[in-house]
Amino acid sequence: MNGLLAHLGMSLRLHFRNKMALLYGYLFPLIFLAAFWVLYRYENVPLLRHMGELLTVSVLGGACFGLPTTLVSERERGVWRRYRLTPMPTWAVVTSTAVARYVTVLSAGALQLAVALAVGMTWPAHLFDLWVAFTLVAFAFIGLGLVIATLADTVPAVQALGQCIFLPMLIIGGVAVRLESLPVWAQHVSAFFPGRYAVEALQACVTGAGFSATRFCLLALGVIGVAGCVAGGRLFRWDAQQRFATRAGKVWLIPVLAAWVAVGVFAETRGRVAVKVIAASPAPVMRPVKAPPEPPWMKLTEEDVAALDFRMPPDNGVVSPIAPSDEELEDFVREQVEGVRRKLTAWPPADDGDEVQRVRNLLFVCAVPDAIQLPVERYLPRVVLQQLTDTYPKDKLVKILTWIVQHPEEGTVIDDISDLGIPGAAGDPSLIRERVFIYATKFIERLTGRKAD
Repeated sequence: MNGLLAHLGMSLRLHFRNKMALLYGYLFPLIFLAAFWVLYRYENVPLLRHMGELLTVSVLGGACFGLPTTLVSERERGVWRRYRLTPMPTWAVVTSTAVARYVTVLSAGALQLAVALAVGMTWPAHLFDLWVAFTLVAFAFIGLGLVIATLADTVPAVQALGQCIFLPMLIIGGVAVRLESLPVWAQHVSAFFPGRYAVEALQACVTGAGFSATRFCLLALGVIGVAGCVAGGRLFRWDAQQRFATRAGKVWLIPVLAAWVAVGVFAETRGRVAVKVIAASPAPVMRPVKAPPEPPWMKLTEEDVAALDFRMPPDNGVVSPIAPSDEELEDFVREQVEGVRRKLTAWPPADDGDEVQRVRNLLFVCAVPDAIQLPVERYLPRVVLQQLTDTYPKDKLVKILTWIVQHPEEGTVIDDISDLGIPGAAGDPSLIRERVFIYATKFIERLTGRKAD
């Protein structure tokens, strides 16, 4: 035990003396955080819905790149050959190395969380649960890092192997791209990647119900972590001259692959692959609301309109884009736009509920493609605005839009407009409401002349 603690302390001291390790372990996660803040800075609570992704990226960088790079580099320099002369058993060396890496990724995650709180994010809903979930995420990816260090003979080989795992995890593994934005086949593939379960577990502790909503994810991460750590320990190499190709015991890699496959197959058979849509169905049914003799929005005045905050994202940005009226459309996009234009006049939600809900339903036609980031998102706002101006007098429409801006949490959410020929569901009511808020404000700008068209 004394040897294990001594090696742990030495590993931590060496880590914090390594400038490159510090830059890679702490600057890299902060760059991702800054990028997410730029993309989603207009959300009601900055970064809150993305902490699961950001913390997973932090662990991925430290465990799947930092850990194997350090191990292989030290092995090439002969450091581990000297350690072998000590009376410490292999399991103690591997354990102290893994614990040291856990401390570093935990500190990187804490720094990321602190910066997010500093820029306006609220505290996670379940802080203790978040720490436990983060520990299991780190355990799973540290096990993966040990396996990468076992497979790689050189540092460049570590980088290549790491990218082969890191990039698919980001793109189709549910880490950097939200699952509801992925095609169905990619959602099924993501069930075999631990990144998906890491994001779901962490996000459930930040904005969800904590442990009660993420038991399967934690179990999956634990199984993957055990398999990786056992295989990494059994195949641990002390000397750079010991090449993996000539190493005995490769059969220990089978449990690693088996763990990933077993988790994915279990998720498939238990129906855990499909992304849950929280808010609406493809054909939402709105309950008619008996309006009072004089709707409250009728009392709004010019002063109420002038008091709105018109500092919205630019029309040519990533969030709530609106294409110029003279922009050329690609053929497939033009077909989608014209299809929506034809169907919109007879679209049931546009004539269901009170007048505020009807206008809000039409705004969902802008908000859903924007949330999913479909190519057609830039061109539908003009179609919707034309439909609104053809249906309502300008003064009345401005008041209704102002009421929607003032009360963004009211009404029913539609997150699927596939009956208009636009496939995909956003899956996040808060994101849809946010986009409705922005588009309603932009339409007010155009109707009142506050924004040049």
